[in-house]
Amino acid sequence: MLFPDYRPRRLRASEGLRRMIRETQLSPDDLILPLFAVGGRSVKNPIGALPGQFQYSVDNLVAPAREAFAAGIPAVILFGIPERKDPLGTSAYAKDGIVQKAVRALKNKLPELVVITDVCLCQYTDHGHCGVVEGNRVQNDASLELLARTALSHAAAGADMVAPSDMMDGRVAEIRDMLDENGFSHTPIMAYSAKYCSAYYGPFREAADSAPKFGDRRTYQMDPANALEAVREVTLDIEEGADIVMVKPALAYLDIICRVRQEIDLPLAAYNVSGEYAMIKAAAKMGWLDETDVMLESLTAIKRAGADMILTYFATKAARAVA
Repeated sequence: MLFPDYRPRRLRASEGLRRMIRETQLSPDDLILPLFAVGGRSVKNPIGALPGQFQYSVDNLVAPAREAFAAGIPAVILFGIPERKDPLGTSAYAKDGIVQKAVRALKNKLPELVVITDVCLCQYTDHGHCGVVEGNRVQNDASLELLARTALSHAAAGADMVAPSDMMDGRVAEIRDMLDENGFSHTPIMAYSAKYCSAYYGPFREAADSAPKFGDRRTYQMDPANALEAVREVTLDIEEGADIVMVKPALAYLDIICRVRQEIDLPLAAYNVSGEYAMIKAAAKMGWLDETDVMLESLTAIKRAGADMILTYFATKAARAVA
């Protein structure tokens, strides 16, 4: 049998050779760790659907953030679970809100850590939707000021970046205007731009106590069947002032990450969401796969598709594995 002059296996013969020609390199710099903050003191509540993840009171939150930073991870993103909920989610933009307290604590103890805050109302409203509800409808325009006030309160507390995840039309522009008018023109926005209405979010709703009390989020989060719409959503957010755009979820939407990467030149984030994490943890617990190998393969695939940064509950473990 005649072989071509080029034999691909020549450069796969040793780990050293494979490292030399590796096209995609996963680094701790690529990772962002999500953290959940709750009220009280000395709280570390395990999240059943997210093995290895916890709800932390503010006094306990610094430890996992410090651990991540020591592993080389540059940033965390904060989600808050308030003690009180109401129809307008007032705890979301309260000066003494749970996220605001958490931001101040982290920036006090770890000033070099980039602290990003999730900007949404669903954890703070008694109906569990991401905006103002009238009847059974989520009101887009009435929600914008509250979202902007939330972002402003996070920036005032010391957040390095705000990340609106609500998917209301026009919220990036409203937040940008609110920040600029109040002396925070330097605060960047990471927009959840192509956020799909996904079944992969299930474990997160336990972690953040954010499940809607009626209906679903299909009127504002994207239809999983749509790809062109993702490009339109991303483009709108860029026009409104987003500094970083995001695709969420990640693994089931690698084609969307790739498509968006080809269309835009802004930094692109992808969220390796709770369901993606939980499936790997569950299969590993059953002995059906190797957790570390599948974790690294999955995160590498997200980066290979075009993501510049990855939000993942695996962040600290992955950072140590690739160091």
